[in-house]
Amino acid sequence: MKQLLIILVFTLVSSAAFAQQEEYQKKTYVSSENDTLLYRELVPEKLILNQSYPLVIFLHGAGERGNDNEAQLRHGGNMFQCPNEDFWAPRNRSAAAGENPFNQNPPVSKALSLVKKVLDEAVEKYPVDRNRIYIAGLSMGGMGTFDMLCRYPDLFAAAIPICGGVSSERLEKIKTKTKIRIFHGDADTVVPVAYSREAYKVLKRNGANVEYIEYPGVNHDSWTSAFNEDDFMAWLFSKRK
Repeated sequence: MKQLLIILVFTLVSSAAFAQQEEYQKKTYVSSENDTLLYRELVPEKLILNQSYPLVIFLHGAGERGNDNEAQLRHGGNMFQCPNEDFWAPRNRSAAAGENPFNQNPPVSKALSLVKKVLDEAVEKYPVDRNRIYIAGLSMGGMGTFDMLCRYPDLFAAAIPICGGVSSERLEKIKTKTKIRIFHGDADTVVPVAYSREAYKVLKRNGANVEYIEYPGVNHDSWTSAFNEDDFMAWLFSKRK
């Protein structure tokens, strides 16, 4: 844990290697336009001279939105907090049943644009290994993970979207060397599993290094199963650009 530079981190159920929640610093980013993003940050206790560190961004789900910098601790450790009125990756709420609700060319949400600014600032502030920048997220955060992958296909060494979704047309347009691991439960009643299945097919067809793990009988909380995969963290931190 002390060898990692982490802006967002997962907390595994049985991992003593991860810091306690109180070790994460509460942070507030205010843009030049006075837009605000609340987030938590964890950095090594001591930075070693001439050593670079991997960086992880984790995007929470819709249920953890808020303005208290606390509610986002509910699932998966500490993460950026998207405001109540915003989304990492907005969807077309009027889409017909069975229709993919994700826009083909959506404008970046205000919250996600702030995440990118925080990331850029962290890369300049800390000795980040630019070949080991990772992004992951669950539910709405899984959608945000796909959105960031589409916008910055050359930025991340690895991406883990959990029970998320994205426009297939957007994925068709990108070429990426990012290693991708998709998770979803086949009984998900909140975000249909078809979104992840289709994303996997498109990425695979376009030559991406992508893996898809589907959990039979699991509803929307597929992140619980994903976080408890024996190699979840090892897989992530083994990836380099």
